[in-house]
Amino acid sequence: MRRLRTALAAASGALALLAAVSGCGLKSGSPMVDDVVPGSVGRGLPLKGASLTVTSKNFSENIVLGQMVGLVFKAAGAEVLDRTNLPGSISAREAIVKGDADAMYEYTGTAWITYQGNAKPITNPQAQWAAVRGADLKNGVTWLSQSTLNNTYSLGISQANNAKYHLRTLSDVAALSKKDPSAVTLCVENEFASREDGLPGMQKAYGMAIPASHIQKMDAGIIYTQVSKSSSCLLGEVFTTDGRIKAMNLATLQDDKHFFPNYNAAPELHSRTYEKYPAIAGLLDPLSARLTTQVARDLNAKVDVEGRDPHDVALDWLVSQGFVKKG
Repeated sequence: MRRLRTALAAASGALALLAAVSGCGLKSGSPMVDDVVPGSVGRGLPLKGASLTVTSKNFSENIVLGQMVGLVFKAAGAEVLDRTNLPGSISAREAIVKGDADAMYEYTGTAWITYQGNAKPITNPQAQWAAVRGADLKNGVTWLSQSTLNNTYSLGISQANNAKYHLRTLSDVAALSKKDPSAVTLCVENEFASREDGLPGMQKAYGMAIPASHIQKMDAGIIYTQVSKSSSCLLGEVFTTDGRIKAMNLATLQDDKHFFPNYNAAPELHSRTYEKYPAIAGLLDPLSARLTTQVARDLNAKVDVEGRDPHDVALDWLVSQGFVKKG
C-alpha cells in the first residue's frame, strides 16, 4: 500500500532527508521557466513579486498536482521554485510545516491518520476535511478547499469477469464469498494483507469469508495485470485514481460501508505564506473544484501508461480547462 509504505519510510530511509529539510532547507529544485499567462485565474497578477516554492510527493498523481500549483502561481506573476518529487509523504509534509516549501496538494486521509495520529477516519468527506484543517492550524499549516478527487482504496475486477458476477459494492463481494467461496480469489500487496486498516479490517467490516488459500500477495503493478487477465485474481487491491483502471478496462467496487478513509486532495500551505498572499485561495479553489477522481485517472494514465512527463500533462490540462494560457 503506497500510503503505508511512505509512512514506514519516514521512520527509516527518509530520516537523513528530514534532517536536511528541517535543519538546512531543501537542497534540490529548479525555477519554473514556463511562459504562461492568466486564463480564468491569475488575472491582475496577484502574486507579482512573490517568490514561492511548490513541492509534492514522489508518485505520478501528486507530482502532476504539484506542477499545476506551480504553473498557476507562475501565471499569476510569481517566481516559482519547483521542488516536487520528494521521496515519501513525510519529507514533503515537513517542507510545508517548516516553511521550506509554500504549497502542495495533500490528502485528507493521510493527514488525519498519519500526521495527526487518529485511529478512525471520519466518514463524511467534508467533515474530515474540516477536522484536518482545524487540527493543522496549530502546526502552521493552512488547508484550502478540497476536491472530490479521492485517491482511496478499492477492489478492482475485469469487465469480463464482472459480466458474470455483477459486483458493484464490497458488500456484493461479501455476499459472493458466502454463497460461492470458491469463486472469490483476491490479489493484494503484502502490507494490505496484514494491516488492520487493510484486508483484515475490510473482511471484518463486511463479513467476507475469503479462504486464506484464495488470497495471493504480490507487487501492485502485477495485481492490475493479473486482474485484467481475468485469471488468477478475480479481484485485486487498487487505488481509485490509478490510470491503469481505465487503461486495463477494470471496474472498481464501491466501499458502501465507508471502511476506508477518504483521501480527498486539497492544497495545503505554509500558514505564513497564506497570510502574506491570501489571493492564493482564489487561484487554487477553482482548480480543486474541477479535480475529480475520473480526471485524476485520465491524467495519471497519461503519465503511467503513455509515459508522458508530469509537467507537460499538468500544463496541457490547465490550458485545456482555460485556467492558464501559454504566452
